[in-house]
Amino acid sequence: MSKAYEIARERYAALDIDTEKALAQLQDFHLSMHCWQADDVAGFESAADLTGGIQATGNYPGKAGSVDELRADILKAKSLIPGTHRLNLHEIYGEFGSGRVDRDEVGPEHFAGWMQWSRDNNTPLDFNSTSFSHPKSGNLSLSNPDKSIRDFWVEHTIRCRDIADAMGRNQGDACIMNVWVHDGCKDFSVNHMLYREFLKDSLDRIFSEKKANMKDCIEGKVFGIGLESFTVGSHDFYTAYAAKNNKILTIDTGHYHPTESPADKISAVLQFVPELMLHVSRPVRWDSDHVTLMDDPTLELFAEIVRAGAMNRVHYGLDYFDGAINRIGAYVIGSRAAQKCMLRALLEPTALIRKWEAEGETYKVLTYLEEAKSMPWGAVYDEFCERNNVPAGTAYMAEIDRYSAEVTSKR
Repeated sequence: MSKAYEIARERYAALDIDTEKALAQLQDFHLSMHCWQADDVAGFESAADLTGGIQATGNYPGKAGSVDELRADILKAKSLIPGTHRLNLHEIYGEFGSGRVDRDEVGPEHFAGWMQWSRDNNTPLDFNSTSFSHPKSGNLSLSNPDKSIRDFWVEHTIRCRDIADAMGRNQGDACIMNVWVHDGCKDFSVNHMLYREFLKDSLDRIFSEKKANMKDCIEGKVFGIGLESFTVGSHDFYTAYAAKNNKILTIDTGHYHPTESPADKISAVLQFVPELMLHVSRPVRWDSDHVTLMDDPTLELFAEIVRAGAMNRVHYGLDYFDGAINRIGAYVIGSRAAQKCMLRALLEPTALIRKWEAEGETYKVLTYLEEAKSMPWGAVYDEFCERNNVPAGTAYMAEIDRYSAEVTSKR
């Protein structure tokens, strides 16, 4: 135990905060790392361009070009992130062999390798259906007026639930499957009601069969690139659907207007839905999917989860894909930033602050909130790294540079 941590533990104890308890809680904080940071959302289905309201930018050398390279990169990143974590897969990351497997034909057999990898590396899997980057994607998928296209995507999503159920059964832990579709309109539309009726019907069909080993979550958005005028699956739509149908609601921190606070939605929606899924990124003016940092919005997001006593009702995923910087570095920076935000929340003197708030002592509330910012939480995180045999501070950079020189630069 370092001297710095001993001092930090004493200072926090003076505020009735047990740093050992916080470290134990942080050890049980499992991020769902997103596979698509390693290859800019390309996947292994085809060489088609990324379409469907999203876009990856940057061309940093060395991105993963095969499932083996992707797995190697993820394991390297995991080795530099303290704690144990999950992996979030999109359907396009299956192992499809030499023949073409269309998305309405995919099955658990195409993810058998991932399930074996999951067991071998103590990394439970989460999953996503994939409606973008396909000849039938267009502007509308589950809400398409063309029944044949709509049925295609319904079948795809049903099959994705089967895959998620198989993953959950394989790992003995429920697989969280997210449904996000890009559906929207580039320009003016008078068919809002029609598209949303189709989307609701598609979701009803998709969710008609209960699954024992997976959990469904649904994700809204403000708009997609090229689909700026109307989004079928808006936040209002999915919040209402989740509340009515007891589904997990996904909060993606990049999917709101710049002045909205995703943190404030935690206590609001948890009154009506069973659980939440987070997709944490760093929006710059909008959903630009920059690497997560320990910035004010992310700090506030995790603080609200802890203040609400909701840690066991929230699942934590990352969702950024920055191809402009070292991709392993992006994984490590974003994951450790999320952990630091959670640790800061766990070390907040909330009980004392609540007392002052209840007594109307607003200046004392602000005093303690400000004091918490300069407390030695960094020494506690360094201790967490050391206990997990992971480099503390910036020491991980040397290992990333070595991996880049020996592995990714040769791709």
